[in-house]
Amino acid sequence: MQEHFHFTIDQAKIQKQYAAILFFVSEQLPCIQMYLQRRNCHLLKQEDEVIIAIHILGKLLGFTSERAWHRFVIGNLFTKEMFPERSRYNRRCRSLRWAIKWIRHQLAKRGQHHAYAVVDSLPIELCHHARMYRVKRFQGIADIGYCASKKMAYYGFKLHLQITDQALPMGYVLTEASCHDRTAAETVMAQLPHPYTLGDKGYVSQALQKKLYDEYKIAFWTPARKNQRVAQSKKWKQWMKQKRKIVETAFSVLVDSFRITEIRANSVSGFETALDGILLAHSLVVLGLVER
Repeated sequence: MQEHFHFTIDQAKIQKQYAAILFFVSEQLPCIQMYLQRRNCHLLKQEDEVIIAIHILGKLLGFTSERAWHRFVIGNLFTKEMFPERSRYNRRCRSLRWAIKWIRHQLAKRGQHHAYAVVDSLPIELCHHARMYRVKRFQGIADIGYCASKKMAYYGFKLHLQITDQALPMGYVLTEASCHDRTAAETVMAQLPHPYTLGDKGYVSQALQKKLYDEYKIAFWTPARKNQRVAQSKKWKQWMKQKRKIVETAFSVLVDSFRITEIRANSVSGFETALDGILLAHSLVVLGLVER
């Protein structure tokens, strides 16, 4: 699809999206410009805000191949002489990943004023099932885990994500696939604590609920398991199920439109840069700052 993207692209819409992203990044970046260690600034073909805006735009359009995206930028947004070559562009994106992470974190703070938050996990498969016992990609970092919703084992990571009732991503943690949801729950919710947070049965733990309330003032609600002696009304269960639908919808958008499960990076820094870029692009769309 990406190879034939230029046949159906709306140039005016692309320019409008790029201008909106660049305007937002240009307002945020000066706050941390002094902390960015820059060398040979006089040799840069484009400023840092342009590189970040181009990176976010690529994730917004669903590009997973850096080669295809760089080719698209050279052919539609910049000339070859005015934009860094592909390897240098990728290196600058990775060096600016802390700026991208900071901008996304500042944007995620707006979610603390939303009605409630939902925490859940998303499996990120790194290879086909047949190759998971001999794959070398991220060896020693990723591992084999089990996805209960899909009823299958896979090799890769697990994205633990907190999302508000308006589908705005807040805190997240990327762990190995075998990590249990309860293990990463506190780390995810402590980044930007929301007073009302919902979870599924995978997060059932009285000790976790007590700790979250005592230390972070988070009221963490989960449905009860069948073997628990907890009386929950039918209306309460239906209400919980209805409110948690937002996280499933958000995951569907991240997978289908932003292609979050198809990141091709082979380094930790590259994977982190792509992941933060996708979440930032999704946040801009959710808040209406950029048109999808």
